[in-house]
Amino acid sequence: MAKKITVDQVDRIKEMVHDLATTYARSLAHLQYADVRIEVTEGKAAAAENGASKFSGEDYGFGFGIRVLAGERTLAPGYFGRSLGAADLEQLEKILKEGLHSAYRRAMANGEWKATAREKFGSLGDSLTDTRLQLIHVRQEVVPAEYEIDPRTMDLGKMVRYTTDVSRQVAGVHGQLKYNFISTMTQLARELFASSEGALIDQAFALTQGMCYVVAESGGTSQELYDVLGHQRGWEVLERGVDEPLVHFPPFVQFSLNLTNEAVELAGAPALPSSDREVVVVTDPHYNTLVSHEIIGHPVELDRVLKMETAYAGRSWLLRSLDKHQVGKQVASPLVTAYSDPSLPGYGHYTYDHEGTPAKRVVHIERGIFRGFMNSRQTAAIFGGDPNGHWKATDASLVPLIRMSTTVFDKGDRAPEDIIGEVDHGYYLVGHRIPSIAESRENFRISARKVYEIEHGRLGRLYRDGGIMADTKDYLMKVDAVGTDFRIYPIPNCGKGQPMQTKKLGNGGPTMRSRARLTGPVVGAMD
Repeated sequence: MAKKITVDQVDRIKEMVHDLATTYARSLAHLQYADVRIEVTEGKAAAAENGASKFSGEDYGFGFGIRVLAGERTLAPGYFGRSLGAADLEQLEKILKEGLHSAYRRAMANGEWKATAREKFGSLGDSLTDTRLQLIHVRQEVVPAEYEIDPRTMDLGKMVRYTTDVSRQVAGVHGQLKYNFISTMTQLARELFASSEGALIDQAFALTQGMCYVVAESGGTSQELYDVLGHQRGWEVLERGVDEPLVHFPPFVQFSLNLTNEAVELAGAPALPSSDREVVVVTDPHYNTLVSHEIIGHPVELDRVLKMETAYAGRSWLLRSLDKHQVGKQVASPLVTAYSDPSLPGYGHYTYDHEGTPAKRVVHIERGIFRGFMNSRQTAAIFGGDPNGHWKATDASLVPLIRMSTTVFDKGDRAPEDIIGEVDHGYYLVGHRIPSIAESRENFRISARKVYEIEHGRLGRLYRDGGIMADTKDYLMKVDAVGTDFRIYPIPNCGKGQPMQTKKLGNGGPTMRSRARLTGPVVGAMD
C-alpha cells in the first residue's frame, strides 16, 4: 500500500470496507446494525499579517468512525473512531476490524447495563428502550466534487503570494487601519460510508475559503471586523468571486477591501444607543443569516430538542416535552417561512448525511405555523416522521450530531427598498457580528456590523456596536414585510458537542421588517 491513502486512492479500499460492514459485521452475534465511515482530506492553507507572510502549509487527514447497534437483552449503540497515519496503512483492514469489535463490545455492554437498569428501577427503567433506527432507502452512489481548479493542484507558493498581496492592499487602505490578518485555504475531501444494510456511498467535497480580520482606530475607538467568503468549489472562487442566483460575493481582494473600508468608517461612528421600548427594525440578508442560525437552526435540532444534547448545547423552546410542543401551532407571522435544505448551494450542501440518509428539505415554519425538526434515524424513530438527513460529524472519527445544513428564512414578495421606504422612523441593521442567545433560544440579542437610522424612508446616521434584543416568538410574530432579495452566506465555525465539533454550514434569508429593542455595545458572545 502507498505511504498514504490519497483522495483518489479511496477506490482501493471500497470493496474491503463494504465487506467489513456487511458480511463480516453480520457474523457477530446479537448485532442488529453497523456502519463504517472513512474520510480522507487533502488541503493547503496560507496566512498573512499586516502585509507579511505569517504561515503556510499542506494538510492531510485520514480517519474512520464505526457505529454498532447490538445487545442480547436490549439493543444499544457502541461507537469507535480514530485518526490514522502512514504507519497504520499497511494494517488498515486489521485496524478497522479491531475498531468494529471495540464498537461491538461497547454496544453489548451498553445493552446489558440498560437491561439491568430496566429491571432494577421499575417504571422509571421503562424509559430505557431499545435503540432503533427509522427505515430509509438504502443507496449505493458516487457523488463527485465540483471545482474548476483542483485544490490538490494549487501551488502553495502562489497561495502565499496571493494571500500576502491581499494583506498588503488592505494595510494600505487607510492610516487608521492598525492591524489585519488574512487567511486562505482550499481542500478536497472524500467520504466513504458503508452499512450492514448494504449502503455504499462515496461523496467528495471541494471547499475554498478566504477570511479577513481587521482592526481600525479613530479618536480612541477601535473597531474589529471579521468575515469570510467561501464555497464548495476550487480556488477560482477567491480569484473571481461568485455570481450565482443565491450565492454572491466579489473576488476575495475586493471583499477584504470592502470590509476594511467598513471598519475605518465605523471607527469614526458613534455607538448605537439602547432603547427602552421597541422600535421598527429592518434587517438585511446578512444579518438574518445569523438570526436564522440562532433562533431557527439550533432550536430545531432534534437531539437538542429531545434533551440528548442539553449539557453541551442547551434545549429548545419549541418542545418542552413530547406532549407539550409547538408543532402545528403558530409561532410566527404568516409572512414567515423557514426551512433547512442540504440541496441549496454553499457550505451546507450535501447529498447524503453521515448515516447514509438521502438529504432533503425539511420545513420548520410554514406561513407562521411550526411544522418540524431536523433529525437523525434514531430521533425520527423516537419522535416520529421520516429521517431527513441531518446527522453529521466534523470528522469521521467523531460521533455525528444533528446539525444544520442550510437553514434559512424563505424569500417574500416585497422589494427591499420599499420595505425601508415605508418606515417613518426606525433602524436598518446590516451584517451580523455577535450573538447572545438564551439557553432554550426563546430570546436573543444579536449585534450588527452597521446600524443606520431610518428617517422618512431614507437611511440616515450610521451607528456602530449595536443590535437588537427580543423574545423569539414575539419578534417572529411581528414580522410585517419580507423581501425578495434571498441570499445564502457561509457560517465557518458553528460549534456543538463535547468534544466540540466546529462545522461549516450555510444560512441566509431576505430583508425582513419587525419590531425589537435596540441594544448598545455588547461584550462577550455565545453560539
